[in-house]
Amino acid sequence: MVHQAQVKIAATYMRGGTSKGVFFRLQDLPATAQLPGAARDRLLLRVIGSPDPYGKQIDGMGGATSSTSKAVILSASTREGHDVDYLFGQVAIDKAFVDWSGNCGNLSAAVGSFAISAGMVDPARIPQDGVAVVRIWQANIGKSIIAHVPIRGGQVQETGDFELDGVTFPAAEVQLEFLDPAAEEEGAGGSMFPTGNLVDELEVPGIGTFKATMINAGIPTIFIDAAAAGYSGTELQDAINNDPEALARFETIRAHGAVRMGLIAHVAEAAKRQHTPKVAIVAAPADYTSSSGKQVKAGDIDLNVRALSMGKLHHAMMGTAAVAIGTAAAIPGTLVNLAAGGGERSAVRFGHPSGTLRVGAQASFEDGEWRVKKAIMSRSARVLMEGWVRVPGDAF
Repeated sequence: MVHQAQVKIAATYMRGGTSKGVFFRLQDLPATAQLPGAARDRLLLRVIGSPDPYGKQIDGMGGATSSTSKAVILSASTREGHDVDYLFGQVAIDKAFVDWSGNCGNLSAAVGSFAISAGMVDPARIPQDGVAVVRIWQANIGKSIIAHVPIRGGQVQETGDFELDGVTFPAAEVQLEFLDPAAEEEGAGGSMFPTGNLVDELEVPGIGTFKATMINAGIPTIFIDAAAAGYSGTELQDAINNDPEALARFETIRAHGAVRMGLIAHVAEAAKRQHTPKVAIVAAPADYTSSSGKQVKAGDIDLNVRALSMGKLHHAMMGTAAVAIGTAAAIPGTLVNLAAGGGERSAVRFGHPSGTLRVGAQASFEDGEWRVKKAIMSRSARVLMEGWVRVPGDAF
């Protein structure tokens, strides 16, 4: 039997925030994978090592978690006022499925660095020393992101002393601005609050009825009170991820919330839309010990948040969910705002399983509805490996 040889595809393996992914230039992909569709999905599944019934992604670049089972495709932007188009794929671990329904806020931190190094940004706009401003079009959700990338000696500066909880080593700080983060294409007519309410009664058959803030900002997210779900809000991963019944309850809540948000028509469709929406629990500040052993004091944070991604409690916080947190916190009356003490605020520091994170948002009430001009947070990014990935020639 004749087997096809492996093919080489230029790629870069990068960390962005608390995530890792394989980055490609669109032009470097095989011709059949340069267009959206089954061939592209099959290629990325094989690169990452999915579907893997063992859940380990041993035969691929994935790290067997939602934070490390990701792929990014970048191309020079033809959109006015932008440098690069950024397309993100969340690769399922045990299923043959790539979810294109949302952005990855963490990997957004690596897009500007990659774009500069790959020659996608006009050299005239890159200082010898200072900060380069990279204008990113997030193609999944149709939004603009501005990355402020540090430059030293005309090259991207990756090393530094900026510390990010959930990342072991310090690196250079990359500030991100998520412009007009409410997802216009999602939900009821593109409203930030697709139900029209800051807080809803979300009925989940067989589980209960929960007060919920359902928001489209950064990424569609369903926030519920931790206590109502039977938690303190200070939990670490094992407390939820080792409890199959809890994970099933959260998935059911997520599915019914997705229907209420207008993201899907029927609960059963949630299985084909794993990346969005997210579901999170919020609670008032409380002391806890993070996964690294760091002591987090109630006085150092505004609230606690725990969020699930791809069916598991996230080890830190998804960048897009952080945008949703910052946006909801800036709007008086949401569950996130109330957990943080209520009132008007332009920034919050929240606790997550790995530590804390600060995120800011500028909110205003205009023409009878809330709008957010931008959300701001800092991450870091670093190239881990560059060269080629190899996949069997018949994989796609």
